[in-house]
Amino acid sequence: MAVFARRAEQTRLGGVGQVRNSMDRAAYLLLNRLDLEGPMGVKALAAGMGIDSSTVTRQVAPLVDTGLVKRTSHPEDGRAVVLELSVRGLNRLEEVRSSRRELMSQVTDGWTEEERESFCTLLTRFNSALSARQSGPAPAEPAVNRATADEPAGTEPPPAS
Repeated sequence: MAVFARRAEQTRLGGVGQVRNSMDRAAYLLLNRLDLEGPMGVKALAAGMGIDSSTVTRQVAPLVDTGLVKRTSHPEDGRAVVLELSVRGLNRLEEVRSSRRELMSQVTDGWTEEERESFCTLLTRFNSALSARQSGPAPAEPAVNRATADEPAGTEPPPAS
C-alpha cells in the first residue's frame, strides 16, 4: 500500500513528466470538486471534502490569487461568498487531467480492456470502502499485543528474561 500511495502521489508531480502539468494535491482536489459540483460556499466545499472550513479558506487563497478560482457574491445573499472555477482554472485542470490520463494510459498499455475495467472497479470499491469508513463510526480495533506487533508474521517474540 505504501508503494502504491507513493506512486499515486508521484502522478501529481507531472503526469507524463511535464513539470508544467504538476499541481498540488489540495489544489487539484478543490478545482476538481468545483468543476464537478459547480460554484459553492466555503462551508459546502469543506463539508464535501471532509475538511475544516479554515483549511479550505487557506487552500483557496492562492488559487484565487493566481486566477484559477473566482470569489463572487452569493446571488441570494450578497454577504455570502461563493467560490467558482474560472475559465483559467478549468483550462489548467484539464491540462493536468490530460497529463494524468496519458500517464495512466502508458502505465496500463499492456493490459487488456477487461483488466483495466477490473482494476477500475476494484479501485472504486476500495475508495468507497475507505470513504465509508471515514464518514461512519470506526469499527472496534482488535487488541494488539504491543510486544509482538512489530514482529514479522510467523515469528515468535524473543523469550522473556
